[in-house]
Amino acid sequence: MILALVLALWLFAVIIAAASGWLAALHPPLIAAMVAATIMLPMLAYAALPGFRRTIAAIGHRRIIIFHIWRIPAALLFFWFGMAGELPPLFWVLAGSGDLVAGAYALRLARQPTLSAAEIHGFHRFGLADFVVAVGTGLSFTLLGDLRMAPVASLPLALVVLYGVGISGASHLMAFAMLRRARA
Repeated sequence: MILALVLALWLFAVIIAAASGWLAALHPPLIAAMVAATIMLPMLAYAALPGFRRTIAAIGHRRIIIFHIWRIPAALLFFWFGMAGELPPLFWVLAGSGDLVAGAYALRLARQPTLSAAEIHGFHRFGLADFVVAVGTGLSFTLLGDLRMAPVASLPLALVVLYGVGISGASHLMAFAMLRRARA
């Protein structure tokens, strides 16, 4: 219940910050720092709070993987904005393609009756690698001052960048920890 409340508040905060223009008014590297914080804060909570770890374990690997299907519509957004010339080509091609493959991978695994530890691990390795590439590429263009990164501070892309990326990135890291605990 607390997790659902925190996620809802986080979602509304991103919507309000983007819709009001507050995010767009920020110095772009601050948005990059916010993206990093959206991954690190849940990970700090996971490391420090046994109750939070139990909640994530109760959600389980299958539901965590199913959540990643959201990356298919995220990919379509990257393609839409990119093909309109509103994002740097290297960024939208890498972020969009990686999200499309990760979402399709999650969809394929979600249809399987059972998942092995190797399949779970493989999905999260790919998903995290995609995030490293996409976030790293986005950060590079942001630090280079490319004005075509501006849409990430507005709706609907702000939801992908400041909500979905944090939850998904943290969920990959939490899944690795859960797999490590299961082996121990």
